[in-house]
Amino acid sequence: MAQDNGFLPYPKGFATAAIHHAQEPENWESLALVTPIVTSTTYKQFGPADYKKYDYSRSGNPTREVLEKVLAKLDNAKYGLAFASGLGATTALLGILNAGDHIISGSDVYGGTNRLFNKVAIKFGIKVTLQDFSDLSNFEKSITDNTKLIWIETPTNPTMQVVDIKAISDIAKKHDIILVVDNTFLTPYLLRPLSFGADIVSYSLTKYMNGHSDVVMGALVTSNAELFEKLKFLQNSMGIVPSPFDCYQVNRGLKTLALRMEKHKANALAVAKYLESHPKVDKVLHPGLPSHPQFQLFKRQTSGHSGTFSFYLKGNLETSKKFLTSVKVFALAESLGGYESLIELPSVMTHASVPPNQRAVLGITDTFIRLSVGLEDVEDLIADLEHAFKSI
Repeated sequence: MAQDNGFLPYPKGFATAAIHHAQEPENWESLALVTPIVTSTTYKQFGPADYKKYDYSRSGNPTREVLEKVLAKLDNAKYGLAFASGLGATTALLGILNAGDHIISGSDVYGGTNRLFNKVAIKFGIKVTLQDFSDLSNFEKSITDNTKLIWIETPTNPTMQVVDIKAISDIAKKHDIILVVDNTFLTPYLLRPLSFGADIVSYSLTKYMNGHSDVVMGALVTSNAELFEKLKFLQNSMGIVPSPFDCYQVNRGLKTLALRMEKHKANALAVAKYLESHPKVDKVLHPGLPSHPQFQLFKRQTSGHSGTFSFYLKGNLETSKKFLTSVKVFALAESLGGYESLIELPSVMTHASVPPNQRAVLGITDTFIRLSVGLEDVEDLIADLEHAFKSI
């Protein structure tokens, strides 16, 4: 579907693929329209090491396999892998590295990613450099002979910086480095990083892809056969696999992803414009607004923004606490991407594990608030925020 606002067109056939790909009723004897949930941990064999397709559900499960095929299809990739969590997927990526290898990660990333890289990976001899990817020349100078992986988020979490995937990819390819893009905020409906040169796309399926705040799961997708085989081996060897029921839940969530993202996007834009005009707001960081410093870059590589963005409240920590405890429709909670609207203070919640000096550099202050705008009536969301503003 074409757009007239300067953003990229939406991917053709997306909703159809989410509903039908790899899920034809003829795939199973019952001809069920809904993918069956196969909970068996083990499978009968014709003879020793002679089995039909599956031998043990950690190694492969029919319900999980359907989800993985759909995930690959939606990203226009060849392969998909589901993991027990988003961090589980990132842990699998660490498994393809060796002691002495070097990761360059965005300096502004999910707090759990920062913690995994800087407090866990380094214990195994993996070196990590945090980098501001807005300065490409400085980024390339940080590459060493042992740099093996580049990790980026775009927009970044939580300051909504936009990273030029194609530019980073060109540099990564020149140095033969694996480029991973965390696309949790946008989903393949709004951004397809592989088309801009990424090698692997990472997701916390917990967020928009599932969309119902009732499953913790992650995924990796790629079109690189060699990387897929390595990651498939690690998925099985590390045992970081999701349950069949959770796979069923995410697969069900994907069927409404296109519809949900449209509503998230529309609601968030309306809320962002309201906040931008409010006298008690210092600044709004929403890459879908012309006021965002990288708005033009954002339009060139996406079909729009989701429901997650941030803003600065005028005041101090006590102001933020009063504001956040005065909302009624928004829930004060971590996470994002569900049907319900959430609000949080990253400095003491999602990004509390980021060292204070690094938070200061990134601008994650005690008046910096992140919103995940849900699917409620937008008039009620704005009224809820207005009520909270009146309390401060």
